[in-house]
Amino acid sequence: MHLRTRALTALAALAVSFGLTNGTASATGQPAGSPGDIVTSAPTSFHPLPGQPTGTKAWHITYRSTTARGAPNVVSGTVIVPQDGRKGPRPLVTYAVGTVGLADQCAPSAGFPRGTTLEANLIQQLTLRGWAVAVTDYEGLGTPGEHTYAVGRAEGHAVLDAARAAQRLPAAGLSTKSPVGIMGYSQGGQATSWAAELHDSYAPELDVRGTATGGVPADLLKTAEYNNGGIGAGLVLMAAAGQNAAYPELGLDRYLNAKGRSYVDFMKKHCVAVDAVAGLFKRISDVTVTNPLQEADWQRALRASDLGTHAPDHPVYLYHGVIDELIPYGVGKQLRADWCAKGATVQWKSLPLGEHVLGVITESIPAANWLADRFAGKPAGGNC
Repeated sequence: MHLRTRALTALAALAVSFGLTNGTASATGQPAGSPGDIVTSAPTSFHPLPGQPTGTKAWHITYRSTTARGAPNVVSGTVIVPQDGRKGPRPLVTYAVGTVGLADQCAPSAGFPRGTTLEANLIQQLTLRGWAVAVTDYEGLGTPGEHTYAVGRAEGHAVLDAARAAQRLPAAGLSTKSPVGIMGYSQGGQATSWAAELHDSYAPELDVRGTATGGVPADLLKTAEYNNGGIGAGLVLMAAAGQNAAYPELGLDRYLNAKGRSYVDFMKKHCVAVDAVAGLFKRISDVTVTNPLQEADWQRALRASDLGTHAPDHPVYLYHGVIDELIPYGVGKQLRADWCAKGATVQWKSLPLGEHVLGVITESIPAANWLADRFAGKPAGGNC
């Protein structure tokens, strides 16, 4: 039943994107309405583990959002609401997951009904607090087109619009008066940090109380260099494919050798665990005829995803593992310095024993506690 629902919603999103639905397309063939508007919705279920009950209701949605270039698009996601009898506005967290892969079957919404989405247990910690949660699938996961993996602006739009969509979903019973928190780690840290920077210009009507973000790849060029030939080498190739999806004129294929083209094709069909192993310890020179990251147009595209250029207009809880093997600790420290220099309120936390995956697990409760204080109206002093 779930596969049928996903197929129908994907077809509906495709129809909207090509202007085929009645009265919902603009003259340009793009979806009409505003970012955050619901395109389709259908009941689904949320399970951290297969068959595990959670006392929630959930809906698979497709909603209007915006590409990195400012064009309208359609993104999918999930809205999860505790069934705890609570009346009136409840906090809403728009949650961005870490890297899941490039294929549609990797989308968080595809795994929630089966209990296979990796961060579902962390999301359950939030619903057990009585908070509603909106989880974006990001652009191109679960909807037509390729996933614009690691393209910061598109991710930030998708995160903010997921909150808007949750508030506009009548069945969810949420309110535009609900306090909103933003939360994510790794790719989700990039997405939520972009959402934090974009909030005042893109979605100022959302009552965002705080952003909890960690393991942030705030500088993609430095992150790529750090992972070249290392255990995160597969993620570099995935990110190149994501940039090419957002900016096709970059022409990734002409830089790849036969091995590189084979790896990218493989990665587009599988999820992160398999993709990471496939790319393990590969150097950029192993999969290219010319390194695209040394080209001016590629550098411009990657620099367009740099964070730290604009201060979030709300408090931020920023954390990073000192021994993070995927995202350089110095990149996280620099994001803190950039935001602090621009006057942001930043609560920075170094995780002395935190390698990358351990960081999201060990810090999930402190980060949620910090958001709870923001929802309660307690001041955030920061430690800049």
